[in-house]
Amino acid sequence: MSKKILYILIVLVLAVLIFSGVMVFKELSQSEKEKNDLEKLEDVVYSEIPSGEITITPADENGKEQQTASKRNLAPLFEQNPDFIGWIYIEGTAIDYPVMYTPQEPHKYLRKNFDLEYAISGVPFMEETITLEDTNIMIYGHNMKNGTMFSDLTKYIDEEYCKEHPIIEFETAEGIKYYEIFAVACVKEEDDWYYFDTAEDKEHYGFAVDDIKTRSLYETEIYPEYDKQVLTLSTCYGKANDDRLIVIGVLMDKTA
Repeated sequence: MSKKILYILIVLVLAVLIFSGVMVFKELSQSEKEKNDLEKLEDVVYSEIPSGEITITPADENGKEQQTASKRNLAPLFEQNPDFIGWIYIEGTAIDYPVMYTPQEPHKYLRKNFDLEYAISGVPFMEETITLEDTNIMIYGHNMKNGTMFSDLTKYIDEEYCKEHPIIEFETAEGIKYYEIFAVACVKEEDDWYYFDTAEDKEHYGFAVDDIKTRSLYETEIYPEYDKQVLTLSTCYGKANDDRLIVIGVLMDKTA
């Protein structure tokens, strides 16, 4: 009996090992495929960069300088997928991705790639309740173990890293905008900051900015002026399911 039991145990252990190996292989293969798919998109947008220098157009009626030049060829992506709204980039990091926007289906790209195929890493997407004209543009991305998507945001826990990578670049059909990081905070999924989309007035804007600056992991000595648009990048970070890390930048008047 003892030999029979031992044989059964050996078979079970081998079965578990084989199954685990197959699952690991499938996960690695899926991860590699998703990386390759994203690299293909990068090849498209960087292969034929529009001519012309990055410039600042004359101030509008409110005295604001407008940034409209482009550094990437986004036209093919707009044609390929109407959900595409722009490209997010932080120099010196792995963050160099398309951004999707689906107001009628908020989490459409949570587990889908640009071509609408299943993808563990998904694609960064913009908050469905806002527009590009709102006070606070919010973009979400996964914190992937393989270093893709918004995993590099976790490095902003280190103040020195922030100093070395202080600018977030967001390019849309309207052109490029640069945002200088002024706050990095660990929050919960239902944090008040996620509900700050449009400032009602100067007081509302100041209260929201003061609050998040107070809760920032470190002082950046950058304080957004009223009516300056801010950009929030959000990813999962922490032990609890509702733990989040947000990196927030304020629109710069001039190009970086």
